[in-house]
Amino acid sequence: MLITYYMNPNALKLLAQYQKKTAQLERGLVKFNQQLAKLPAKFGFKSMAGFIAALRQVAAASGAKVLAPKATKRRKRAVITADTKSKVKQLVAAKKTGQEISKALKISLPSVQNIKKALGLVKSRR
Repeated sequence: MLITYYMNPNALKLLAQYQKKTAQLERGLVKFNQQLAKLPAKFGFKSMAGFIAALRQVAAASGAKVLAPKATKRRKRAVITADTKSKVKQLVAAKKTGQEISKALKISLPSVQNIKKALGLVKSRR
C-alpha cells in the first residue's frame, strides 16, 4: 500500500524560503567566525585569551564597566536530620502546604515530599 502525504503548496514555498534564509545565515556565521579567529593576530596577539585580557585591561582603564564571566553559585545540599523530619511531621499535622513547609525549613519541595513519603504521610496513588 502506497501512502502519500499532501502538503499545502503555500507551506512548501514557505518552508523553502526558511531553508534558504537558514543557509544564508549559516554562511554568514561561518564568515564571522573566520574573521573573529583572525582578530588577535591582526593586533599582534598569539591567542584569543591574550587578546581578550588586553581588551579587558583597556576597558577597565577607561572606566568602562567590565563584565566578568558569570560564576554560577551552587547551593549547598540540605542535610535532612531527624529534627527536620519531626518538624515536617508537625507542620503537616498543622495543615501546612508542602510549599509553606519547604520555605519554613529552608529545604526543597521535593525533599519535603520525600520526607512525607518516608513517614507515610502521603496517600498512595493506587
